[in-house]
Amino acid sequence: MNQYDYLVVGSGLYGAVFAHEAKKVGKSVLVIDKRPNIAGNVYTETVEGIHVHKYGAHIFHTNNTEVWNYITQFATFNRFTNSPIANYHGELFSLPFNMYTFNKMWGVVTPEEAATKIAEQRKEITGEPQNLEEQAISLVGRDIYEKLIKGYTEKQWGRDCKDLPAFIIKRLPVRLTFDNNYFNALYQGIPVGGYTQMVTNMLEGIEVRLNTDYLKHKAELDALAEKVIYTGPIDAYFDFKLGTLEYRSVRFETELLDIPNFQGNAAVNYTDRETPWTRIIEHKWFEFGKDADGNDLPKTVISKEYSSEWKPGDEPYYPVNDEKNSKLYAQYKALAEKESKVIFGGRLGEYKYYDMDAVIASALELCKKEL
Repeated sequence: MNQYDYLVVGSGLYGAVFAHEAKKVGKSVLVIDKRPNIAGNVYTETVEGIHVHKYGAHIFHTNNTEVWNYITQFATFNRFTNSPIANYHGELFSLPFNMYTFNKMWGVVTPEEAATKIAEQRKEITGEPQNLEEQAISLVGRDIYEKLIKGYTEKQWGRDCKDLPAFIIKRLPVRLTFDNNYFNALYQGIPVGGYTQMVTNMLEGIEVRLNTDYLKHKAELDALAEKVIYTGPIDAYFDFKLGTLEYRSVRFETELLDIPNFQGNAAVNYTDRETPWTRIIEHKWFEFGKDADGNDLPKTVISKEYSSEWKPGDEPYYPVNDEKNSKLYAQYKALAEKESKVIFGGRLGEYKYYDMDAVIASALELCKKEL
């Protein structure tokens, strides 16, 4: 006799949404996670009053009103706006590419001057772009490519831009306005109190077991529930029998500094090839440098991010959705569809790069079908 209606493997956003909704309609749910904490990659831990984004910056943004209304049940969101800065050998530029960027780059003052300059430089590429370098130049011209795209992209992918496919950057946002808001989203912010608190609220009243590796104890865990919602890597579920799906990984070097302000912004991208890290996050600025009572925080926490080739044992972050991996995923997906008791979902279960709002939308979609 099964003790639970659902076993949810993984306590990230996908698993937490499903568990919450299942409990709401009277289903019994057990959530397990192999990490020592809930919340998956959105996990935040508190250091000196600062909510540190342990697995990289997570800035919630969406145009989906249903998702926004859903997630704001569990937390109040602040008005944080993502306005990253690019540092190229000590020269600072505004992102995304906008009039502040073009003024700094070329001294242009009007949108017309900026558009003319970009159009002039784009002419360098005549035929169909053959690689990422040509694609970028055909969109924004050589100057912006050399200073703000090339080094950053090569560090991120561990390959020369000439060896990367053009489709990786189908478009690059170019704004002929003075607008530093990175996301073109109606709703944007960070949950007050951190993401961990938000996921705690989602999982309220639900049994959660941490430090529990589903794949190591699969038979006994499967026996506990009628159905399984699996949000781990799809290839690991099938013991990699068709081969290993590839990811890019990220390594973080996090430091607590005894100063109130390191860089004056939440995110600074280092766009030259020589600086080994891709960006530095200063976590306190996600919540405007204040604690819960509105006091200035005397210390700061920074994280340097290093992009790396994924190997088994590393944390998988970004699926490499090239032709080879997409074909392999399609084969695993065919196997997954034959599993009558298991539903695969989320970033790893579907081998898909999902923004947070899309994960929530996908989980709510499943709830409509399943519950």
